[in-house]
Amino acid sequence: MGAVSYDCDVVVIGGGIVGLSSAYAITREAPGTDVLVLEKEPGPARHQTGRNSGVIHSGIYYPPGSFKARFAVRGAEEMVRFCAEQGLEHEVTGKLIVATERAELPRLHALVQRGREHGIPVRELGPAQIAEYEPAVRGLAAIRVGTTGVCDFGAVARRLAALAAEGGARVRYGTEVRSVGRDARSVTVRTADGTVVRARALVNCAGLHSDRVARLAGDDPGMRIIPFRGEYFTLRRPGLVRGLVYPVPDPAFPFLGVHLTRGVDGEVHVGPNAVPAPAREGYTGRAFRPTEFAETLAFPGAWRLARRHWRYGAGELRRSLSRRAFTAAVRRMLPEVSPEDLVPAPAGVRAQAVLPDGSLVDDFLFAEAPRTVHVLNAPSPAATASLPIGREVARRALAALGAIQV
Repeated sequence: MGAVSYDCDVVVIGGGIVGLSSAYAITREAPGTDVLVLEKEPGPARHQTGRNSGVIHSGIYYPPGSFKARFAVRGAEEMVRFCAEQGLEHEVTGKLIVATERAELPRLHALVQRGREHGIPVRELGPAQIAEYEPAVRGLAAIRVGTTGVCDFGAVARRLAALAAEGGARVRYGTEVRSVGRDARSVTVRTADGTVVRARALVNCAGLHSDRVARLAGDDPGMRIIPFRGEYFTLRRPGLVRGLVYPVPDPAFPFLGVHLTRGVDGEVHVGPNAVPAPAREGYTGRAFRPTEFAETLAFPGAWRLARRHWRYGAGELRRSLSRRAFTAAVRRMLPEVSPEDLVPAPAGVRAQAVLPDGSLVDDFLFAEAPRTVHVLNAPSPAATASLPIGREVARRALAALGAIQV
C-alpha cells in the first residue's frame, strides 16, 4: 500500500471558541502537530460564542461529576486568569440568584449545598442584604456567588485563534465544509469551493451544525440539534442594576430564565427567553429556512419535546410576542422596570441537542469514531469552560492520531 499524502494532521471544523480552544490545546499538548481550522464565516465567533451575554459562569448549577460541573468550575478560574494574562477586558463581579416565591426557597437552598460541594464561595442573603448589593432588586432570599464574572468571549476567541496560529495552526475563514469521507488511513474534507483537505484525524466543533457534520462523516450522532432563539433587551436605565442578577432556575430545563447582566461594555442585558427557531441561524423572527424547519418537524424528538413541555414553551412564546409579558417576568426581581425601559438587542441561538425520546441533553456531549472526535452538545457554559473543553478534545484527538497506523 502506497504512502498517504496528508494536508494536515488534524482538521477542525468550526471556528467558534470551542474549535479554536481545541486547536490551541493541540498545538500546546503536541507541538509540531499540523492543525487546520475550517470556518465557514468570514471571521471567528460569529454564532454562539459572539452572541451571548459574556458571563463567566461559576458552575454552581451543574450536578457533581458532570462535564459541565467539572469544566465550568475549573474553566471559570482559568478564563479569568487567561483574560488577565492576555490583557482582555474582564471583571469578577459575583452574582445574585434571587428567590421571589416561597416555592423557590428549597431549590435556592439546594444550590447553596451544591455550591459548597463544588468549593464555590456562596453567601446566603435576606431581603435587606439583597438591597446592599442591588438596591433596586427585590426577593424573599438570595445567594451571592463570588466567582462569577464577565468578559468578551468574542475577544477571547480571537486571541485563541492568534495563539493557535503562533503554535503553527492555520485558520481558514470563509470555508464551508460540504462533504466528509473516511477510509482506513485518512479523513477527506471537501469544501464549498472544491478544495480537498486530507487529514489524519478530524475534530467536529460545528456547533449549530455539529449533528450534520457527524452525519456527513458517516456517524449516527444519536441526537438532533434543535435551535432555540434567545431574545435579549438592553436596559435603558442601566443604573438600576449593578452586576448580575438571576432567578432560581427550573431544574427541568437547561435554561436559566430571564436574567440581568451588566457586561464589560457597561450595558445591562435582559433575557433571554428561549423560543424554537425555524432556522439554525435564525437570529430574527423573520429568519426561516424551509429545509431546516422540515428537518426539525421530521424528527420525532421535537414532537415529544413539545408534548412534554408545551406549557413552558407557551410561556416563552408569549413573552416573545408581548413586551408587557416579558416585562412582567423581569419585574419579579426588578419591580421598577417598565416596557419602555427595554430596548431590543441582537438575539442569539442556542444549539440544543435533543434525543429521539424528546429529552434535552443537559451536559456537554462528546462522541468518537475512527479518526474522529465529535463535540455534539456545547451550549452555555461552553464559553466559560472552553479552555478545559479544548484540552479534553485535544486529548481525544491526539489519542486518535496515536491509534492510526501510518
